[in-house]
Amino acid sequence: MKVFITGANGFVGSAVVSELLSAGHEVLGLARSEEAARAIQAAGAEVLRGSLDNHESLRIGSEKADGVIHLAFNPDFAAFQASCALDKSAIETIGASLVGTSKPLLVPNGIGGLAPGRILTEDDNVPTTYSFPRVSEQTALHLVSQGVIASVIRLSQIHNVRRQGLVSTLIDIARTTGLSAYINDGNNLWPAAHVSDVARLFRIALEMPEAGAKYHAVAEEGIEMRAIATTISRSLGIPIKSLNTEEAQDHFGPLAPFVAMDMPASSDETIKRTGWHPTGPGLLADLEKISRS
Repeated sequence: MKVFITGANGFVGSAVVSELLSAGHEVLGLARSEEAARAIQAAGAEVLRGSLDNHESLRIGSEKADGVIHLAFNPDFAAFQASCALDKSAIETIGASLVGTSKPLLVPNGIGGLAPGRILTEDDNVPTTYSFPRVSEQTALHLVSQGVIASVIRLSQIHNVRRQGLVSTLIDIARTTGLSAYINDGNNLWPAAHVSDVARLFRIALEMPEAGAKYHAVAEEGIEMRAIATTISRSLGIPIKSLNTEEAQDHFGPLAPFVAMDMPASSDETIKRTGWHPTGPGLLADLEKISRS
């Protein structure tokens, strides 16, 4: 299978490229810059120059491939609304190229806020009251009604020893402030999965496409934020402190609402339906290995 991937040189994207190539698939990676093109080519994939706001490049990539994995996203919180709008437009453009074909489309979504107060499962839909500006899941699943074999992989905190999802930002803040912190009692839970396991799930979902399916890239159902902060503190050799809500806003800035989220998630149905079994190291094990430099 030839697979068109946006975000092919990103953290998750590069792992997915490697997983697909190792399984004998071909990869066509979208590259916005020369640096990205070199990285994609070095990984052994074919390069298509373009970007999410270049709809012609998205159409070309989708038409050349047998399936599409959309992973590109600008996580800049200062321009988050614009990033979400661009993401929606890109998914719609790709989807329009796949209508009436047998080509699968995989789109990621987050987990936070989808099931407040309980464990999120694959059967849960995005609540109608959900006001988060990123609507990748809703956009992808709407394409199903138009004849697109679209499915969603909900991502937890994806990690290895170099990157750890939003936890990487917590590490940066801890390094800058000299303090590792959590909010109130810190017993809110964040799910996680190793990037190698996540890449394998993308491959499996691509190879057994199911329109409208929702999968959870979750190896650990929920890790206490206090434990995450404690491990960061120990690894960086800095103090740890509990902050109240007002202090947290000053310390974490726009990330504060996310740090306070309780978002445990199960992958039981994903494992049952796909045979996926995560085997990589846990989040805290990877955090133990981060550098103090």
